[in-house]
Amino acid sequence: MTELSPSEIAANLACVRDRIAAAARQAGRLPQDVTLVAVSKTHPAAAVAAAVAAGQTVFGENRVQEAAGKFLPLRAANPRLRLHIIGGLQTNKAREAVRVADVIETLDRPRLADALEDAIAREGRAPDLLVQVNVGDEAQKSGIPRAGADAFIETCQARFGAALTGLMCIPPLDADPAAHFAWLAGCAARHGLRVVSMGMSADYETAIAQGATHVRLGSAIFGTRPA
Repeated sequence: MTELSPSEIAANLACVRDRIAAAARQAGRLPQDVTLVAVSKTHPAAAVAAAVAAGQTVFGENRVQEAAGKFLPLRAANPRLRLHIIGGLQTNKAREAVRVADVIETLDRPRLADALEDAIAREGRAPDLLVQVNVGDEAQKSGIPRAGADAFIETCQARFGAALTGLMCIPPLDADPAAHFAWLAGCAARHGLRVVSMGMSADYETAIAQGATHVRLGSAIFGTRPA
């Protein structure tokens, strides 16, 4: 796979932004209420730089080390950049994630909560945290099961206070995502959480209709990921 050119990335971003705005208006919402997280995992720093040049400031990465390698140099020239960690996070990477990320979207188990609490204390900074819920209760996916979500969210709110800002999910591939998105938005509302990160390149308009505040798009912007 050949990486897209800067002009292709800019054109894709413009198209995606138009579609986000249209979906928001159709749902009776304001376009600015939906944040686009450009998922740049496995794409080179040059692709990120092209997106930045086209006005994108919020990015998502799976791996902490890859994120640090790309974004620490870019941030020196672009202090407005915000980095979301959207991949499963090992406890031994918690401190580095706290050091480099603005948002960690994959808080999914008590041991990781312990590691993040310790890392926040050591680093003296607290990124925003989202609880990842396994809305389809799929054995192969990360996330707190639906049945345990309310108790885990309440525990995290007590531990992290205002740093616990919302919820994230990845719905099952073989199911209509709308019901899963609606469930997550309702769960966030029950707990007074303002951020609902849901929807990817194939289903983000459905997610916006169900209340997504953040959508995570990779291939729609950067093309198919390199092998």
